[in-house]
Amino acid sequence: MSEEKARAQAMRFQDTKAIMDVLDIAYDEGIKTFMCTTHERIAEVCDIVREKPERYADFQFYPCMPYAHKYANAMTDYGMMGAIKRFMPDEGFLDAALRGGMSLARKDIEGITTLLIDAEMKMFQGLKTPVIFLQNVVVDLLLGLGFKEAFAIFADHVKKRYNAEPGFITMNLPKLLDVLDELGIENPIVCSNINKIGFRVSGGVEAYEDALRNRKFRAIAMSVFASGAIPPKEAIDWVCEQPNIESIVFGASSRGNIRSTRQLVQDNWKDAAA
Repeated sequence: MSEEKARAQAMRFQDTKAIMDVLDIAYDEGIKTFMCTTHERIAEVCDIVREKPERYADFQFYPCMPYAHKYANAMTDYGMMGAIKRFMPDEGFLDAALRGGMSLARKDIEGITTLLIDAEMKMFQGLKTPVIFLQNVVVDLLLGLGFKEAFAIFADHVKKRYNAEPGFITMNLPKLLDVLDELGIENPIVCSNINKIGFRVSGGVEAYEDALRNRKFRAIAMSVFASGAIPPKEAIDWVCEQPNIESIVFGASSRGNIRSTRQLVQDNWKDAAA
């Protein structure tokens, strides 16, 4: 909720070492999954993790795609063909280009979509990515447009090519669940805002509570602190009492906050299970 804090963090994390320092703290505290966009800086993080397999033996990424600014910046810096070459999968630029070209000629959305997924996943080659997410910017746009088939294309490609589970991030959980049910995507992994005060909970708190009680899906709660509006203990107490939440994603950049959040979740989830 603080623009000043956001600017300060953006400056701090221009240095990849600063990112790794936070990830090392989290890893040593027992948090070994990093949910991230496909920002170009993450490619540098991936390189470091690949270089130290013993240090990061249990480390896994949850990539969230697409990161639109990356494409716009690359077009500016390298031109159209340079940008395409920069993001194509290693298995062969020609194959990828032909696939994209034929897709455009046939207006084959499936081919274009899978090509873009492969481009986004290039940086994670050789690393553990058990769940791959479609970002809420795209998910909610597709929901609004009624282009439901795109979710099935994404899910099928992620499963077949990367042996991973598809995940979906949304700001409208009830509406997305209806569409995924219609498509036959069973027990989906869905990440959405779930917090005590209904911060950015589109569709209404009651609809979310009903979904958590009665719908079959695997919920990941994000924005549990409502961007700092809810005190940590109060926020975690409430989230851990809700049914059907399998995990929580949170942002933190200091050892103290990482440790205290991990401890709050650990203590409360134990109590909730009991």
